[in-house]
Amino acid sequence: MTSKQKKTKATWSDVKSKLADVDRVGLIGLIQDLYSANKDNQTFLHARFGLGEDIFKPYKDTISRWICPDVMRNQPISVAKAKKAITDYKKAVGQPEGLAELSIFYCEKVFVFLGYCGMDDEGYFDALVRMFEQALKYVMALPEAKRSPFIDRLEQVALQGSNVGWGVGEDMAILLSEYDIDD
Repeated sequence: MTSKQKKTKATWSDVKSKLADVDRVGLIGLIQDLYSANKDNQTFLHARFGLGEDIFKPYKDTISRWICPDVMRNQPISVAKAKKAITDYKKAVGQPEGLAELSIFYCEKVFVFLGYCGMDDEGYFDALVRMFEQALKYVMALPEAKRSPFIDRLEQVALQGSNVGWGVGEDMAILLSEYDIDD
């Protein structure tokens, strides 16, 4: 067996070396094939190039679906899949303002869900507090002139947090004070 035959898993380096041999037309064809193959690829490319009316919509739809499911249709909850939408946006665009928007949206959708469905899952609430903290980090990384609307939304989330138990409201209040935000 040659060393190439022994190798069982291709890596990015392998793909990158093959791409070096592809001309512009071939590369565009490859991207078109990837675009056609998977809706996630379409979402990625639309976001990367700022195409469409609302680049956040597919990410928000995914967050909503997994963090605020339709319980009448027996849809399951998945914190991991909801968070993956934010990670996917970060890979596609990664703009701090967009990350702030999506992470706050996640927190807001939790309370939409809790408004019509009770929840007794410590992990769900822990994930909420972690996302709230992440949202604060994203917001505070923005220029000061852009923070205010995001801070207002975070304060509203924190107010709702005081109604759910599990120490959520207290944790959110502590985080707000750590970032010198009075709620």
